[in-house]
Amino acid sequence: MEDLLTERLILHPFTGAEARQVADVVRDGQEHWAADYPQIGEQVGARMFAQACEAGLDPRPFGGYEIRLAETGQAVGGIGFHGGPDENGAVEIGYGLSPSARGKGYAAEAVRRMIELAREQGVKTFTGNADLDNPASHRVMAAAGMELVRQDEKLVYFELPLS
Repeated sequence: MEDLLTERLILHPFTGAEARQVADVVRDGQEHWAADYPQIGEQVGARMFAQACEAGLDPRPFGGYEIRLAETGQAVGGIGFHGGPDENGAVEIGYGLSPSARGKGYAAEAVRRMIELAREQGVKTFTGNADLDNPASHRVMAAAGMELVRQDEKLVYFELPLS
């Protein structure tokens, strides 16, 4: 699978081996990683993808991607689906950026590109959620065109109909 491009980013689809390196924070040979990458969220997402690959299930294009800066190739975060479309044609996104890359609009730019990919794949609804106390992530999803649909005592839920 080829890299997904935006104006400022490269969304590189993980291979199973690359995901395992992120999950286990194996820095050997990873000079392109930002000093504060990966964060725990990227490790968890990469671990889920690596385990699927190790079980013989390659979920691409609904897998994990490394967020790299187009200008330098430096990895600064991760983004990915929590699996393929469900029985209603919905997918859920997760993402995270290293602290050094936050506040520059990269997350919203990456989410918008993943929305395009989901639309290309025939997905009907694009969803995401964030902790109630994470307004930065709420702003990312809103900036990507997603709408707040509900919240509970822990999470805020966003979605975007694609069909």
